[in-house]
This record gives sequence, C-alpha cells and structure tokens, in this order.
Amino acid sequence: MSLARLVGGFVRRHWRNYVSSAFMLFGVAACTVWIPRKVGAMIDGLAAHRMTNHDLLVEIAQLLALGLAIYVLRVGWRVVLYSAAYRLGVELRTRLYTRLAAQGPAFYQRQRTGDLMALATNDIDAIEMAAGEAMLAGFDGSLTLVMVLGIMVLGVDWRLTLVALLPFPLMALAFWYISGHIHTASSDSLKRFSALNDHVQETLSGVRTLRALGLEQRSASQFGELAARASDASLTAQKWEAAYEPAVGLTLTAASALTLGLGGYLVWNSQLTIGSLTSFSMYLGQLIWPMFAAGWVLSLIQRGKAALARVQPMLDAPLTVADEGTLDQVGRGALVLSNVRFAYGDGGKPALDHLSLALEPGKTLGLVGATGAGKSTLLRVLLRQATPQQGMVSWGGHKLDEYRLSALRSAISWVPQESFLFSASIADNIALGRPSASRAEIEHAAQMAAIHDDILRFPQGYDTPVGEKGITLSGGQRQRVAIARSLLAESSLLLLDDALSAVDTGTETRILEHLAEVRRTRPELAAIIASHRLSGVVNADQIVVLKDGRIVESGTHEQLLALDGWYASQWRYQQLEASLDAT
Repeated sequence: MSLARLVGGFVRRHWRNYVSSAFMLFGVAACTVWIPRKVGAMIDGLAAHRMTNHDLLVEIAQLLALGLAIYVLRVGWRVVLYSAAYRLGVELRTRLYTRLAAQGPAFYQRQRTGDLMALATNDIDAIEMAAGEAMLAGFDGSLTLVMVLGIMVLGVDWRLTLVALLPFPLMALAFWYISGHIHTASSDSLKRFSALNDHVQETLSGVRTLRALGLEQRSASQFGELAARASDASLTAQKWEAAYEPAVGLTLTAASALTLGLGGYLVWNSQLTIGSLTSFSMYLGQLIWPMFAAGWVLSLIQRGKAALARVQPMLDAPLTVADEGTLDQVGRGALVLSNVRFAYGDGGKPALDHLSLALEPGKTLGLVGATGAGKSTLLRVLLRQATPQQGMVSWGGHKLDEYRLSALRSAISWVPQESFLFSASIADNIALGRPSASRAEIEHAAQMAAIHDDILRFPQGYDTPVGEKGITLSGGQRQRVAIARSLLAESSLLLLDDALSAVDTGTETRILEHLAEVRRTRPELAAIIASHRLSGVVNADQIVVLKDGRIVESGTHEQLLALDGWYASQWRYQQLEASLDAT
C-alpha cells in the first residue's frame, strides 16, 4: 500500500476532523491576506491626510482583532487535526502489535527485536507526521499561495505578480532534486536507528553476561560506533532538509529585487501608489510560508514513504502458523499424534519422524531422550508453534488446525525451561492466566509449585516486583513461579518442558507430589512432562524415549527398566550420580 492510499483512507474515515481543520485554516489564510491590504490602505490614507486619529485607532484595533483571530484559529486547527492524526499512529501500532503477536517462532528467528521496536516507534511517528502535519501544512500553504497570488493579481498589480513569479520554476526544480535525496537519507537514517536500537536492547538484556565476560568496553565501543553512524545518517537527512531554506531564500530575494525594480519604476511614473507597493511587498513576504510549507511537506512525505516501506512488509508478512480454525472450544477427548513428521527448514533432517502416540484425559505422559531427540519440538507442535509437514495431530476428535489458536492455547498451560516473567509483582505473574484469581487461589498455586515459602521471605511477599524478565529471582524460583502460573490457569493440558531442571531433587519431588494432588482434584487434566532428569517422569502413566525424532522405547517406569535399554542405562547412571552427590 502506498502512503497516499494509506493516508487517503484514513482521511476519508476521519473527514470531519480534516474538514473542520480546513475551514479554520481558510479563516487563517483569509485573515492573513487581509492584513497587508488594510496596511496599504492605512498608508495611502495617512499619505493623503484622509485618516483621522479615530480612524487610525479603529484600523489598528481591527489589525489586532485579526491577529487574535489568527492565533485562536491556529490553535484550534492543531488541536482538531492532531487528535485525528494521532489516531493513525494508534491504529498502525495496534495493527503491527496484533500482527507480531500472531506470528510464530519462525518469524522471530528472522527478525531483530530492536528493529521491530523501532518500527513501532520511530517509523510510525514518521507516517503519523505525514498524515497530520504534512496534510494540513500542504493545505495551508496551498490555500495561502492561491489567495495571496489572487489578491496580488486582482487587488494590486498583475505586472508585478508576473515579474515576481519568474524565479519560482527554478525553486521547483531545486525542490524536486532535494526531495529525492531526502527520501534516500531518511531511509538510511531509519535503518541506522533500528541497528542502534537493536544493539541497546540486546546489551540491556544480556548485561550480566557482558559483565561476567568483561565485555563492557567492547560493547560501549560498538554502541559508540552505531550511535555515530545513526547520528551521521540523521545529520545527512537534516542537511538535505536544510537545503530547502536557501532555495526559498534565493527565490524570494530574486523576486523581491525584481519587484522593487519594476515597482519603483511604476511608482515613479505614477502608475502605482506607495501603499500598493507596500502591500505587494508584504504579500511577497507572505509567500515565504507557502514556500517553506512546500519544502516541509515534501520532507515529511519522503520520511513517511521511507517509514512505510519498512513497516508495510511487517504488516503484510504471512503468519508462520495459519489461524484459520473455527472452533472456539477444545473438546474433551484424547490427544492423538498420527505419523507426524516435522523438519526445520527445507530438506533438513526431521526433528520428528513418523511419530505416533496418544494421551487420554487425566493421564500423564513422560518424554525423555538425549539432547536434540525432539522433546521440545513435539511440544511446539502441540502448541501449534510449528506445523508438521506430514501426519495429523487431533484433540477431542478434531484436528488442531480446526481450533482457533486463541482457543487452543487457552486450553494449554506451558512451562518452558527458560521461564519468562513480566516486570510486575510475583502475584501478578502467577495470576497472568487468571487475572480474576483471588489471593488465596494464588497462594494455593504457589504452594503446589513449592515457591510459597520462598515468596514469604521477600520483604514485600507476593507484592514483590520481580524486575525485567524476573531478574530479581533465581532460575529455580522463576521456574516455580511459572509452574504456579500454569497450575492456576484453568486448562486441560499441562506441558512441562524440562521445567524442573533448575530445582533440586527434593523440591522436584514435592512439586511432582503436588501435581498428583492437582490431578486428583481435576481428573480431566492431562500432562506431558519432558525431562532430562528421569526422576521427573517416574510416576507417569506412560513414558516414551525419543531418539532422532522417533520413539525407540515406550512403557511405564518398571517396564522400561525391564527392557534394559537406554532408559534403564540412564536411570542407573543418574541414580549413581545422585548417590555420589549425596555423599
């Protein structure tokens, strides 16, 4: 979509604001062009001794009234206009946020967070300015130009007007040349700002790692280099924008010289009065604003075009996981995977290879296997963060893609290994899935996740802010807060992706015992526990061992030990390791 179509559609939807602003601008222009005419008449009246002191005071009072009217109308059109133009920024940011929130992990593997943040701030600001300031500045400048030229031709002298306009084609040519360079410079400036923004975001997110590795100076040097590049690009754009002013100044200087030459000749030959020449000179001065407005509008439009060229691909980017389902509620029934195959990228080695299994409501499935066996990938498929290239996944008798994504994901509670907490209190983070939960329910969920006692040790208890990404909590505490959040949510399926890796075995045992209690009170709740530590799946109704995306062993804990395969070997190793740690 072009900038003209985007802004045009917005103006049609908010035409009342723009029409009101246009009427007020018309009033401003009318008052502005009337002032030189009154001044010229006053000068001619004073020169001819036709004006009394009373008449002079009346004329001055009228000039002051015109100035006051201009002030009020200018404030009014800005209030009315920007209240509409800012809505475009809100609409674009909302569209961008909605689109980004619907994208899957594959999209974010190709995009940088800092760049996306820059699109939502700097770039949309430029588009917003094109819809607001540029639109009305263009209208105001054009209206003023037409009215001033009209009164110069019809109300003063057409010969002076014709001579004054001789330098203007050269200014138009200069504007065309400058605007092209502004578009290029603005695009480069926005890209450099995105790179700087991305570096700052990454640095602040990994500040503890940088300190641990002693890379502060290196990071600061990179920041300085990126800041200098962004500054240089912005300065280049500003230099080209500043080139409008000399073009306008030279044009009006040439026009003034030509006007004074011809005007002086006409006055000398009594073909023009001094008052008329004064009025014409004032009108010529009023042409400064339309000329500057033209340069300003061209600059804003070029910036808006450059920004839209960056924002539009994000708005049009196809969803990495299609949301075309129609069912709003997940039905009761088994979760079934039939011959599922999934590979990352085209032609890559399959992460899941012809995998089939079933999970009944109220049952627990354990997923184990070496690193890279496909455990996390399987959970991503269930969350529809990844779409299998082959096979089918169904739940409650319907394929997963028949459900709306919002319905599917609200029926699942997922706890990843790297738990994410928001910059809010502990209570707010636990109640994220159920904001209406009472404090008693929040505390009960925390007890089930074995984090209640830890929370009470904080000075502010459940009201303790966790900081950005939960930085004030340890890894194990973040995991347990996330588990409490998942237990509080009213879901039908619980996915734990190595979510107990950061807690000790004693805490793990307590959490698993509490999970068993939850299952007794919520018999419909099914659970899938992916774990490297086999003690986390000992009590699962079924355990599957994955290798290269395939199921190589399956059964209960006792059955797998009896097979004396990978599971049994790993169990003995981990038991020996635990006994050595205990000593």
